[in-house]
Amino acid sequence: MNADFINPFLTSVQNVLSMMAQIELKPGKPQIKKDDIARGDVSGLIGMVGAQTKGSFSITFDEALALQIMQNMLGERPSEINEEITDMVGEITNMVTGGAKRTLGEKGFEFEMASPVVVSGFNHTIRHKSEGPRLIMPFDHPAGKAHIEICFDKIG
Repeated sequence: MNADFINPFLTSVQNVLSMMAQIELKPGKPQIKKDDIARGDVSGLIGMVGAQTKGSFSITFDEALALQIMQNMLGERPSEINEEITDMVGEITNMVTGGAKRTLGEKGFEFEMASPVVVSGFNHTIRHKSEGPRLIMPFDHPAGKAHIEICFDKIG
């Protein structure tokens, strides 16, 4: 997968969480993901469709990191993943994808975004509807891990 296509998502994740929640994520090493099992406790998934390609983006948070983000953003910390947390993850998914969409638009890739879907629970699954490879990138924070997944059909 093309780095010019991936980097806007990586940058957008870091920008959104830094600006909205004062959370600095340390990026890990990207890999190709072979299964549908989420690498955390709550995930936002959003589809993107354009003339050149179609695909999806997801972001998954460990529960402790999601709770920390909520505390930093809103000053409240639920004891577990609840409706407010899932709403927040959906909004973060929207903001990250919107930021990446702006950057990709400047490079000639135009997309329409679907509404995000949020899934939570132990060993929940993330099913990308595209045929392309699924890239997964871990991020570390003292409160827990986040993972983003990017999956697009051929880009051309």
